[in-house]
Amino acid sequence: MGITISPWMMAFLMLMTGFAGFVDSAAGGGGLISLPAYLFAGLPPHYTYATNKFSAACGTTFATANFFKSGAINVKVGVLAAIGSFAGSALGAHIVLLLSDEMLRTMMFIILPVAAVIILWQRNLPDENRDDGTLDLKKILLALAIGLGIGLYDGVMGPGTGTFAIIAFTTLMGFDLRTANGNGKVLNLASNYASLFTYLMNGLVVFHIGIPCAISNILGNLLGSHFALKKGARFIRPMMLVVLVLLLGKLISDAML
Repeated sequence: MGITISPWMMAFLMLMTGFAGFVDSAAGGGGLISLPAYLFAGLPPHYTYATNKFSAACGTTFATANFFKSGAINVKVGVLAAIGSFAGSALGAHIVLLLSDEMLRTMMFIILPVAAVIILWQRNLPDENRDDGTLDLKKILLALAIGLGIGLYDGVMGPGTGTFAIIAFTTLMGFDLRTANGNGKVLNLASNYASLFTYLMNGLVVFHIGIPCAISNILGNLLGSHFALKKGARFIRPMMLVVLVLLLGKLISDAML
C-alpha cells in the first residue's frame, strides 16, 4: 500500500512522536499522543498500529537501557514480566489483525474510559520501595500475570500501557515509582517487539514514515528517562497526571465525534 504524506505532516508526526517518547519514558501513555497523530496524518488504523509500534519500540529500547544503567530495574521481576508480556502482546497483535478498522475504533472508545478511571483512582502512588528483595513463587506468578495482562492489552490497544505497568508494580508488588517505571520499561519493551514482529510479518510497517518518527521518539525517550531517573517521583507523578488528562481528552473527543 503506497502511503505518502506532505513534508509538513511529516514534521508534525516527528514532533508528536518525540513528545510521545518523552511522556512515555517518564510515565507511560505515549500512544495517547502518537496513535491519534498517525491517524491524523492519514494512515489507516492497521498501518497506524504497526508503524507506531515500530517507532515506540525503538524509543523504548533506549529508555530501558537508561533505566538499566542507573540500576532502576529489578532485573528478575522485569524479565519475568517481560516473558508474560511477550506472550500476551503477540496474542494481542494477532487479534488486531482479525479485526476491522471500525472494530478497532470502537474498542478504543470503550477501553479508554476504563483506562482513565483506573489512572485517576490510582494517582496517589507511594514513593517508598516496599519490596523486600525476595522472589518467591507468589511474586513469580504475579510478575508473569502482570506481564501477560498488560502485554495482551498493549498488543490489542496500547495507550496507557506503561502507566498501567507502573500502577501494577507499585500497588501489587510494592515497588517505588522509579523502580516500577524501570520494570515497566522491560515489560513494555518485550510487548512492543512481540507486536512489532507480527506486524512486520504482515507488511504493515510504513518504514519511510516510521524511521524518522523512530529517531524523534528515541530522542524523546532519552530526554524523558533522564528526568525520570534524576527527579524520581517528583517528575513521574505529575507526568502520570498528564497521561490522565490525555486519556480524558481522547475520551471527550471520541464522544463528540
